[in-house]
Amino acid sequence: MQLFVGLGNPGAKYARNRHNIGFMAMDAIAADHGFGPWRAKFRGRVAEGLLGGEKVLLLKPETFMNLSGEAVAEAARFYKLAPGDVTVFHDGLALAPRKMRVKRGGGHAGHNGLRSIHAHLGPDYARVRLGIGHPGHKDRVAGYVLQDFAKADAGWLDDLMRGISDGASWLAQGKPDRFQNAVAQRVAPAPQPAKPPKAKQPAPTPQDPPQDDRSALRKLVDRFR
Repeated sequence: MQLFVGLGNPGAKYARNRHNIGFMAMDAIAADHGFGPWRAKFRGRVAEGLLGGEKVLLLKPETFMNLSGEAVAEAARFYKLAPGDVTVFHDGLALAPRKMRVKRGGGHAGHNGLRSIHAHLGPDYARVRLGIGHPGHKDRVAGYVLQDFAKADAGWLDDLMRGISDGASWLAQGKPDRFQNAVAQRVAPAPQPAKPPKAKQPAPTPQDPPQDDRSALRKLVDRFR
Protein backbone atom coordinates (compact mmCIF):
# COMPACT_ATOMS: atom_id res chain seq x y z
CA MET A 1 0.00 0.00 0.00
CA GLN A 2 1.02 3.58 -0.59
CA LEU A 3 0.00 6.69 1.28
CA PHE A 4 -0.67 9.89 -0.68
CA VAL A 5 -1.00 12.91 1.62
CA GLY A 6 -2.38 16.29 0.64
CA LEU A 7 -1.50 19.16 2.96
CA GLY A 8 -3.93 21.91 3.89
CA ASN A 9 -6.14 23.24 6.65
CA PRO A 10 -9.60 21.78 7.41
CA GLY A 11 -12.87 23.65 7.06
CA ALA A 12 -14.74 25.65 4.44
CA LYS A 13 -12.92 28.84 5.45
CA TYR A 14 -9.66 27.49 4.06
CA ALA A 15 -10.95 25.31 1.21
CA ARG A 16 -9.81 27.56 -1.67
CA ASN A 17 -6.65 28.89 0.00
CA ARG A 18 -3.34 28.57 -1.82
CA HIS A 19 -2.10 26.61 1.20
CA ASN A 20 -4.77 23.97 0.49
CA ILE A 21 -3.61 22.98 -2.99
CA GLY A 22 -2.57 19.59 -1.57
CA PHE A 23 -6.14 18.93 -0.42
CA MET A 24 -7.34 19.91 -3.91
CA ALA A 25 -5.02 17.35 -5.48
CA MET A 26 -6.39 14.59 -3.24
CA ASP A 27 -9.97 15.53 -4.13
CA ALA A 28 -9.15 15.45 -7.87
CA ILE A 29 -7.56 11.99 -7.65
CA ALA A 30 -10.39 10.58 -5.52
CA ALA A 31 -13.11 11.92 -7.82
CA ASP A 32 -11.51 10.81 -11.10
CA HIS A 33 -10.36 7.34 -10.03
CA GLY A 34 -13.45 6.08 -8.24
CA PHE A 35 -12.05 6.08 -4.71
CA GLY A 36 -14.31 5.16 -1.83
CA PRO A 37 -16.08 7.83 0.20
CA TRP A 38 -14.07 10.10 2.46
CA ARG A 39 -14.25 9.02 6.11
CA ALA A 40 -12.75 10.20 9.36
CA LYS A 41 -9.62 8.30 10.42
CA PHE A 42 -6.04 8.96 11.55
CA ARG A 43 -6.92 12.50 12.68
CA GLY A 44 -7.91 13.32 9.12
CA ARG A 45 -10.09 12.31 6.20
CA VAL A 46 -9.15 9.22 4.18
CA ALA A 47 -10.30 7.55 0.97
CA GLU A 48 -9.10 4.20 -0.42
CA GLY A 49 -8.76 3.06 -4.01
CA LEU A 50 -6.51 1.69 -6.74
CA LEU A 51 -4.10 3.55 -8.98
CA GLY A 52 -2.42 1.56 -11.72
CA GLY A 53 -3.17 -1.65 -9.85
CA GLU A 54 -1.60 -0.30 -6.65
CA LYS A 55 -3.64 0.12 -3.47
CA VAL A 56 -3.45 3.74 -2.35
CA LEU A 57 -4.76 5.54 0.72
CA LEU A 58 -5.43 9.25 0.28
CA LEU A 59 -5.13 11.33 3.46
CA LYS A 60 -6.10 14.93 4.20
CA PRO A 61 -4.91 15.69 7.76
CA GLU A 62 -7.37 17.67 9.88
CA THR A 63 -4.78 18.63 12.47
CA PHE A 64 -4.10 21.98 10.77
CA MET A 65 -0.93 22.46 8.80
CA ASN A 66 1.58 22.79 11.65
CA LEU A 67 0.66 19.35 13.06
CA SER A 68 0.27 17.43 9.79
CA GLY A 69 2.97 14.96 10.80
CA GLU A 70 0.82 13.56 13.60
CA ALA A 71 -1.86 12.35 11.20
CA VAL A 72 0.67 11.09 8.64
CA ALA A 73 2.63 9.15 11.28
CA GLU A 74 -0.53 7.59 12.68
CA ALA A 75 -1.59 6.30 9.26
CA ALA A 76 1.93 5.09 8.42
CA ARG A 77 2.18 3.17 11.72
CA PHE A 78 -1.21 1.54 11.27
CA TYR A 79 -0.32 0.15 7.84
CA LYS A 80 3.36 -0.44 8.72
CA LEU A 81 4.51 1.86 5.93
CA ALA A 82 8.08 3.04 5.51
CA PRO A 83 8.78 6.71 4.65
CA GLY A 84 9.44 5.57 1.08
CA ASP A 85 5.77 4.52 0.80
CA VAL A 86 4.58 8.07 1.55
CA THR A 87 4.12 10.87 -1.01
CA VAL A 88 3.17 14.36 0.19
CA PHE A 89 1.50 16.95 -2.07
CA HIS A 90 2.07 20.51 -0.88
CA ASP A 91 2.25 24.15 -1.97
CA GLY A 92 5.58 25.59 -3.07
CA LEU A 93 6.32 29.30 -2.80
CA ALA A 94 9.57 29.07 -4.73
CA LEU A 95 7.83 27.64 -7.80
CA ALA A 96 5.89 29.77 -10.25
CA PRO A 97 2.15 29.07 -10.46
CA ARG A 98 1.29 25.96 -12.53
CA LYS A 99 4.82 24.52 -12.12
CA MET A 100 5.37 21.19 -10.35
CA ARG A 101 8.38 19.29 -9.05
CA VAL A 102 8.70 15.72 -7.73
CA LYS A 103 11.54 14.66 -5.43
CA ARG A 104 12.38 12.25 -2.67
CA GLY A 105 14.12 13.33 0.53
CA GLY A 106 15.68 16.69 1.26
CA GLY A 107 14.84 19.56 3.56
CA HIS A 108 11.50 21.11 4.43
CA ALA A 109 12.41 24.63 3.16
CA GLY A 110 10.56 26.21 6.08
CA HIS A 111 7.20 24.68 5.13
CA ASN A 112 5.41 24.05 8.43
CA GLY A 113 3.55 20.98 7.21
CA LEU A 114 6.74 19.35 5.94
CA ARG A 115 8.56 20.39 9.09
CA SER A 116 6.01 18.45 11.15
CA ILE A 117 6.26 15.38 8.89
CA HIS A 118 10.05 15.51 9.14
CA ALA A 119 9.74 15.40 12.93
CA HIS A 120 7.64 12.22 12.79
CA LEU A 121 8.91 10.34 9.73
CA GLY A 122 12.29 11.82 8.92
CA PRO A 123 13.10 13.28 5.49
CA ASP A 124 12.99 10.16 3.29
CA TYR A 125 9.47 10.47 1.90
CA ALA A 126 8.51 11.70 -1.58
CA ARG A 127 7.10 15.16 -2.23
CA VAL A 128 5.07 16.67 -5.04
CA ARG A 129 5.66 20.41 -4.84
CA LEU A 130 2.91 22.48 -6.49
CA GLY A 131 3.87 26.02 -7.42
CA ILE A 132 1.77 28.90 -6.12
CA GLY A 133 4.30 31.71 -6.63
CA HIS A 134 5.71 34.13 -4.07
CA PRO A 135 4.13 37.42 -2.93
CA GLY A 136 7.46 39.21 -3.31
CA HIS A 137 8.43 39.74 0.34
CA LYS A 138 8.75 37.28 3.21
CA ASP A 139 6.58 39.45 5.48
CA ARG A 140 3.64 38.88 3.13
CA VAL A 141 3.95 35.09 2.93
CA ALA A 142 1.60 34.17 5.81
CA GLY A 143 -1.25 36.26 4.44
CA TYR A 144 -0.59 35.18 0.87
CA VAL A 145 -0.80 31.42 1.43
CA LEU A 146 -4.00 31.83 3.46
CA GLN A 147 -5.71 33.79 0.69
CA ASP A 148 -7.95 32.14 -1.87
CA PHE A 149 -6.65 31.63 -5.37
CA ALA A 150 -7.58 34.54 -7.60
CA LYS A 151 -10.23 34.10 -10.29
CA ALA A 152 -7.47 34.54 -12.86
CA ASP A 153 -5.82 31.38 -11.50
CA ALA A 154 -8.82 29.16 -12.20
CA GLY A 155 -7.69 28.06 -15.66
CA TRP A 156 -4.18 26.87 -14.85
CA LEU A 157 -5.28 25.45 -11.49
CA ASP A 158 -7.89 23.28 -13.19
CA ASP A 159 -5.33 22.12 -15.77
CA LEU A 160 -2.87 21.27 -12.99
CA MET A 161 -5.44 19.22 -11.07
CA ARG A 162 -6.45 17.37 -14.23
CA GLY A 163 -2.82 16.62 -14.98
CA ILE A 164 -2.21 15.30 -11.47
CA SER A 165 -5.23 13.04 -11.83
CA ASP A 166 -4.10 11.88 -15.29
CA GLY A 167 -0.66 10.93 -14.02
CA ALA A 168 -1.52 9.62 -10.55
CA SER A 169 -1.33 5.99 -11.66
CA TRP A 170 2.23 6.50 -12.93
CA LEU A 171 3.21 7.99 -9.60
CA ALA A 172 1.74 5.02 -7.72
CA GLN A 173 3.73 2.69 -9.97
CA GLY A 174 6.99 4.44 -9.11
CA LYS A 175 7.34 6.26 -12.42
CA PRO A 176 7.60 9.94 -11.48
CA ASP A 177 8.92 10.96 -14.91
CA ARG A 178 5.76 9.72 -16.59
CA PHE A 179 3.69 11.41 -13.91
CA GLN A 180 5.41 14.70 -14.63
CA ASN A 181 4.91 14.24 -18.37
CA ALA A 182 1.19 13.71 -17.85
CA VAL A 183 0.96 16.93 -15.88
CA ALA A 184 3.03 18.84 -18.43
CA GLN A 185 0.73 17.76 -21.25
CA ARG A 186 -2.24 19.29 -19.43
CA VAL A 187 -0.57 22.44 -18.18
CA ALA A 188 1.56 23.18 -21.23
CA PRO A 189 0.10 21.28 -24.20
CA ALA A 190 2.22 20.92 -27.31
CA PRO A 191 2.01 24.12 -29.35
CA GLN A 192 -0.03 23.97 -32.51
CA PRO A 193 1.97 24.46 -35.71
CA ALA A 194 1.93 28.07 -36.77
CA LYS A 195 0.04 28.92 -39.91
CA PRO A 196 2.37 29.86 -42.75
CA PRO A 197 2.36 33.58 -43.45
CA LYS A 198 0.36 34.68 -46.44
CA ALA A 199 2.47 35.20 -49.54
CA LYS A 200 2.89 38.85 -50.36
CA GLN A 201 1.27 39.92 -53.58
CA PRO A 202 3.75 41.52 -55.98
CA ALA A 203 3.39 45.26 -56.25
CA PRO A 204 1.67 46.31 -59.49
CA THR A 205 4.12 47.20 -62.24
CA PRO A 206 3.81 50.85 -63.27
CA GLN A 207 2.25 51.11 -66.71
CA ASP A 208 3.89 53.28 -69.35
CA PRO A 209 1.60 56.01 -70.67
CA PRO A 210 0.15 55.19 -74.10
CA GLN A 211 2.32 56.35 -76.97
CA ASP A 212 1.01 59.48 -78.76
CA ASP A 213 1.63 59.12 -82.52
CA ARG A 214 -0.07 62.40 -83.51
CA SER A 215 1.89 65.04 -85.41
CA ALA A 216 2.63 68.38 -83.79
CA LEU A 217 0.02 70.06 -86.03
CA ARG A 218 -2.59 67.46 -85.12
CA LYS A 219 -1.90 67.96 -81.39
CA LEU A 220 -2.31 71.76 -81.80
CA VAL A 221 -5.58 71.34 -83.66
CA ASP A 222 -6.92 68.89 -81.08
CA ARG A 223 -5.96 71.25 -78.28
CA PHE A 224 -8.20 74.05 -79.57
CA ARG A 225 -11.20 71.94 -80.45
